[in-house]
Amino acid sequence: MELFGESITVGTVFFLVLAVGLALFFEAINGFHDTANAVATVIYTHSLKPSYAVVWSGVWNLIGVMLSAGTVAFGIVALLPVELVINVGSGPSYAMVFSLLISAIIWNFGTWFLGLPNSSTHALVGAIMGVGLAHSVISSGHSLSQGINWEQVKQVFSSLLISPIIGFCGAGLLLLLAKALLKKPQLYQPADQKQAPPPWIRGLLILTCTSVSFAHGSNDGQKGMGLLVLILVGILPGIFSLNLDTNAATITQLAAASSSVMPVIEHHAPRISLSSQDATNELTNFLDQQGKASDKTFAALSNKSQEMANSLSGKTSFKAFASNDRRVLRSNMYFISSAIGKLNKQNQLTDPKEKQVLVSYQKLLDGQTKFIPNFVKTAVALALGIGTMVGWKRVVVTVGEKIGKQHLSYGQGAAAEIVAAVTIGTLDRFGLPVSTTHVLSSGVAGTMAANGSGLQANTIRNIILAWVLTLPACTLLGASVFSAAFYLVLHSGFGVG
Repeated sequence: MELFGESITVGTVFFLVLAVGLALFFEAINGFHDTANAVATVIYTHSLKPSYAVVWSGVWNLIGVMLSAGTVAFGIVALLPVELVINVGSGPSYAMVFSLLISAIIWNFGTWFLGLPNSSTHALVGAIMGVGLAHSVISSGHSLSQGINWEQVKQVFSSLLISPIIGFCGAGLLLLLAKALLKKPQLYQPADQKQAPPPWIRGLLILTCTSVSFAHGSNDGQKGMGLLVLILVGILPGIFSLNLDTNAATITQLAAASSSVMPVIEHHAPRISLSSQDATNELTNFLDQQGKASDKTFAALSNKSQEMANSLSGKTSFKAFASNDRRVLRSNMYFISSAIGKLNKQNQLTDPKEKQVLVSYQKLLDGQTKFIPNFVKTAVALALGIGTMVGWKRVVVTVGEKIGKQHLSYGQGAAAEIVAAVTIGTLDRFGLPVSTTHVLSSGVAGTMAANGSGLQANTIRNIILAWVLTLPACTLLGASVFSAAFYLVLHSGFGVG
């Protein structure tokens, strides 16, 4: 049968529907947790009715998702083992995708059921680490340290670790500043449970809710987008391996750039010639966590750039390539871009002119592979909105009543959401994921501490426990599910057809 003009089997359609369904379900549960935090203050303070608040938040999540650049999405994908990203569409890559989704869904659904503000980001990163560790041991017999992009993990966890601290301290300080400057007693009293606040307070809380919803969509929504793109590239490589909307001028520019960088690269590897397969093996080893640059690395880059120049010569559209050729072209682009990026990070590009040429080439390549179709963004945004509509109540009650010994005040809610929106928006600009749940719940706790309202030890303990356990639990889940799925795929002989 044909789908989007590509001939595929019924089995492939089944796995496509199942994988996409799981990815969207993961985003819906993300809505249970993270988007619910965005509407918690306006619902709890009766600034908006739940139905209006959820729809309003969903709209701004959609806007945030649609305007996002995708850097966070591909930052999450970069945590995965190189072999699995390169060989999307293979049996092990299917096992990877399903393992990630199933592990994160199990943990997220369980913590939501208990009403705990858990981080979907932590859950997904933990599952990715588990898959990487299991894949390293099972498929290649490498040590555990080689199954994960530890440099990327370090960057991700720096943002995940520091963001709750910023939320706690920043929201607490902002509340104290507001109390010193805004002498409005109503702002700092527990929210009235029977009537809406004055219009100016309602306006303030709706504005902060809007900011958090937009920031959440632009950051958290990207995780689901990255997974969906990975699924689509793996199952329908003929359509999604490359950006088929790329114009002729850009393809001509890419072909010219592939030829022009070769003298720059060959300068580091004179008289070294590699076959295509040897070049692939060399770059795969270099991109491994323990990989180190050598003359062969530059020779491999030259080989792949030559392949790129040859394959693009005379072409005006990626649609002119056969399905399998697009997949090969995408792999070459990924190898070249990732290798240049790692060489740059390792300070191997010492000549400023050479560095400028290669980094410009890298950006040009990324534009053809790191793209997110608008329908993917729309689907993720809708899943987030539907999840929020279904699961907002448990998290709203926790944020409003169970963090502090006193109920949430208008000023506390506004301070926590302002700091959350600024923190998420800032980290989004650097392509780093952040947990909306942890930033906002930490912000509420910070305002309670600053206000002398006291903290409920049981809730804080449970939130911290969920935060601490999420990573190891999801790592274990990811490794276990991947191991089972890998052997199932191995014995069933499943592949793309």
